[in-house]
Amino acid sequence: MSRSRKRAASELFASLYPNLAGWCRRLVDDDETAHEIASEAFTRLWARWTEVEEPRGFLYVTAANLVRDHWRKLERERRAILRVTTEVVVSGQGEHPDPSVRLLVRTLPERLRTPVLLYYYADLPIREISAVTGRKEGTIRADLHAARELLRSRLGGHLDHTP
Repeated sequence: MSRSRKRAASELFASLYPNLAGWCRRLVDDDETAHEIASEAFTRLWARWTEVEEPRGFLYVTAANLVRDHWRKLERERRAILRVTTEVVVSGQGEHPDPSVRLLVRTLPERLRTPVLLYYYADLPIREISAVTGRKEGTIRADLHAARELLRSRLGGHLDHTP
């Protein structure tokens, strides 16, 4: 890597890493895991440095995928513990174990979850989400609308403000 590329990479890291790690932290509730995910996203960016046109978008999409993998791992672990201990969790009718929006976002189908994570949590513009996901801007807008409606219904209509 040439000196100018090394400098550009270093400047990119210094400007984006803190926000990316903070974004990951809000999603995974663990500093160490958040830094591992942010670092891995940068590692994957460096491996494709010359091919990536939108480094910020690439980093956030990569981190979103790594967060999703982390959530899946946690879910597998949770199910394994329940099987091993043979505990059955019974909840009352209409109750949700944790109605927080962040946890509900995790339950969205991937085609809705990715735009939500990138738009609302990473503050990427629709144009950039479209570019990094390879989907049309109108589709991204429609998916964001569908995600808000689904979250609203899961919250029982308690979403007062649509961002």
